[in-house]
Amino acid sequence: MTDTTTPNGAKADKDRVLIFDTTLRDGEQSPGATMTHDEKLEIAEMLDEMGVDIIEAGFPIASEGDFAAVSEIARRSKNAVICGLARANFKDIDRCWEAVRNAGRPRIHTFIGTSPLHRAIPNLTMDEMADRIHETVTHARNLCDNVQWSPMDATRTEHDYLCRVVEIAIKAGATTINIPDTVGYTAPRESAELIRMLLERVPGAGTVVFSTHCHNDLGMATANSLAAVEAGARQIECTINGLGERAGNTALEEVVMALKVRGDIMPFRTGIDTTKIMSISRRVASVSGFPVQFNKAIVGKNAFAHESGIHQDGMLKNKETFEIMRPEDIGLAGTSLPLGKHSGRAALRAKLKDLGYDLADNQLNDVFVRFKALADRKKEVYDEDLIALVADEQTNDA
Repeated sequence: MTDTTTPNGAKADKDRVLIFDTTLRDGEQSPGATMTHDEKLEIAEMLDEMGVDIIEAGFPIASEGDFAAVSEIARRSKNAVICGLARANFKDIDRCWEAVRNAGRPRIHTFIGTSPLHRAIPNLTMDEMADRIHETVTHARNLCDNVQWSPMDATRTEHDYLCRVVEIAIKAGATTINIPDTVGYTAPRESAELIRMLLERVPGAGTVVFSTHCHNDLGMATANSLAAVEAGARQIECTINGLGERAGNTALEEVVMALKVRGDIMPFRTGIDTTKIMSISRRVASVSGFPVQFNKAIVGKNAFAHESGIHQDGMLKNKETFEIMRPEDIGLAGTSLPLGKHSGRAALRAKLKDLGYDLADNQLNDVFVRFKALADRKKEVYDEDLIALVADEQTNDA
């Protein structure tokens, strides 16, 4: 396929995937996830340090607080492109530009709903909407060299009309075309087919970056994003922990680690320092008030935890038996082998050795029997419990 472009418009490696993080915009739109000004600055700095290519810092016209945060993030940014969101009108676009203009690498992201359902809201005909797109993208490009355009609800827009308006946006000066699955309706095959269709049918498609923006209403946001990349998209819009409206957005940690772990079938690269994933995941969970579910892929508490005796025994012998990535790769110290009713002797012996106890086989067997009885009554057996069990065993032997 044609080479993609960097966030600044320069030619880049066709296998490089840009990471566009919208935690501070789409993520914060999740009900109850509002962050303070200082918290937004902190998260933006962490995103920049971990290698995120584009940070969508907010929706400048939405509130004075959003404008102030986007403006400050723009002034403080070091490496990332700083992007603001704007609806398809001059007032929004001007306000967005005012907020991001002091960034070393600013971007304006403007959008309009193009599906039949969304065209009915402003009561625009297809031709009137096409004219609006041309006027607003042209205006944005006159202000900023880096312009992203999104046809909201693209996946429910008629294909012929979608091709038409994407072509108009490209001719008007858009440098990135983002294709949103706004309501999380699309399946992976459709996601790939849509990107492929646009690249094949739209004149000038090879001169811009195509982006994918997926929601997780059917649990397919990550799969849809990866399918779009395989079809030719070279920017993924995502959020930390999948934070976002309704069921959330594509999770940054999932797409980044999927590309890293499965490079054998998805030979694409990002610029993310994955060792910073866990720290920012925990911080976003804290400031947003949205805890990460225990079994969440990559960053959940149990993602690298093994309680089953068979699994624990395998992990003690060779970690690759039950782990496809290293916990150190995302910034964790190591694997966890929590002790519970499913644990076996091997894990118990290893844990006791960590605590400084090297028991004879008969002693271990006695402790194991009492450990199993205790584990049936508790969700997890802690170090203090084991120390007490060993003390009882040693007292009985005395």
